[in-house]
Amino acid sequence: MKFALLILSVFSFIPLLPAQGIGQPLEAKTFQDGDFQLNYRIHIPSNLKPDEKVPLILILHGAGERGSDNSNQLRHGIPALLAYLKKKSISAIVIVPQCPIGMQWVNVPWSGDAHIMPSSPSQPLQAVRALLAQTLAELPVDRSRIYISGISMGGFGTWDYLQRDPELFAAGIPICGGGDTAEAAKLISTPIWAFHGDQDTTVKTQRSRDMSQAIKQAGGSLIKYTEYPGVGHNSWTQTYANDEVLDWLFAQKKP
Repeated sequence: MKFALLILSVFSFIPLLPAQGIGQPLEAKTFQDGDFQLNYRIHIPSNLKPDEKVPLILILHGAGERGSDNSNQLRHGIPALLAYLKKKSISAIVIVPQCPIGMQWVNVPWSGDAHIMPSSPSQPLQAVRALLAQTLAELPVDRSRIYISGISMGGFGTWDYLQRDPELFAAGIPICGGGDTAEAAKLISTPIWAFHGDQDTTVKTQRSRDMSQAIKQAGGSLIKYTEYPGVGHNSWTQTYANDEVLDWLFAQKKP
């Protein structure tokens, strides 16, 4: 994915930047994990009641949104998600980290037929894991309703994070990504809805097909897979714009 650079002047930068005019701010922050700095955006509902706990959703962007501006990662999916939350009057914490240029959520090739999950998470993904742990300790998160989704490179990150911490998430939506089929048995109890276009030439459609099939063969019955006919790499726009998908996601809850 190639996109024009978003240029912000010093005078126009606003720390609380509403994503695409939705009107729900995503505060720009940084998280320090050792010597690695992770830029991220976070939306925290302002109308929380005392002792109220709310769901949390983590969104991992694609390769084209990497950078250091702490803004480009809001390009895809986030406006639709925030619009949905507002329309449905859902209070939720939203975290959108940004992977630096030259790094990946998962250190594997995206164009391959398969991959073996690396023994350790990439530095950016490890920082995301540490950030999420801190968020759970400090904010009123409903731990039975923690969700993850990502597109392309972030789809790989979604599968990877789900396979490393299967007990953490109530559900996941990996879009045009791929995981390690040998680790599929870890996901048989996790509700997952995967998406891919059947004309994708960037990440092979077979990657999502294989993960879905591997989970089913391992005994999983909570995996859903939607393949869009005639769609290339951009299978995320219609996915995040589909209220049925987001209704399904926010209905998932760990026992």
